[in-house]
Amino acid sequence: MTAMISTAGLRAELAPGNAPPGRPVLLDVRWQLGGPPGRPAYAAGHLPGAVYVDLDSELAAPPGPGGRHPLPDLEVFGAAMRRAGVSHGRPVVIYDGGQGWGAARAWWLLRWTGHERVRVLDGGLAAWDGELTTEVPEPAGGDFTPRPGALPVLDAAAAARLARSGVLLDARAGERYRGEVEPIDPVGGHIPGARSAPTTENVGPDGRLRSAAELAARFAELGAVPGAAVGVYCGSGVSGAHEILALAVAGVDAALYPGSWSEWTADPGRPVARGPEPG
Repeated sequence: MTAMISTAGLRAELAPGNAPPGRPVLLDVRWQLGGPPGRPAYAAGHLPGAVYVDLDSELAAPPGPGGRHPLPDLEVFGAAMRRAGVSHGRPVVIYDGGQGWGAARAWWLLRWTGHERVRVLDGGLAAWDGELTTEVPEPAGGDFTPRPGALPVLDAAAAARLARSGVLLDARAGERYRGEVEPIDPVGGHIPGARSAPTTENVGPDGRLRSAAELAARFAELGAVPGAAVGVYCGSGVSGAHEILALAVAGVDAALYPGSWSEWTADPGRPVARGPEPG
């Protein structure tokens, strides 16, 4: 199963004749860094049958030494997925407002915990031209039990090693990588040896993910090719999940450093590089 689904493909799968288990579970994960909460937007209109999932409380643990969005407690995450109707044998389609970061976080978590049939709606709600509803569904409970380990993860020490022995991509904006500005975390710059690869360059002007060929070419220039040891970090493990998604579409397996820059800079003893070069 591919990692993405088009609006046309989703319309076909939501056709009245397609009943469960073929009909996908829909998750609305609208979230934006520094933006308004997603739940009011969901209440104002969402895809019919979609269940809202809160990134801050259900797809992440509370902020702390492990970063702003540590990996969620598996009991909390599993309960949220079952509440939404997620089961092991049923496909899941996730969307957000269009940025792709929230949807990719949920996609990565489900894949990491063993769900094999998960896709992200290309372009998100912004690309959807079908009907919306304010009706809140009450799906039958799912049977999904998270079993972590299906996708690789990095801790701070492993990320530091990979930056020297393989390819570690920094998915934040270039000016944050270079240390010119840092609006959130206490220190600007990047993990020494990491290469700048802003998540925003994974999508085209229409907000949809670039083609597999375009993404493969982009990542190849950075040394991220099939078979290479590749890792990704961002500010707090959210936009980095979108980079993992884009790499998967390009045919490249990559590990996520969930704590990312917010965890890295929580320890003042960790080294920081600045400027346009990996360092």
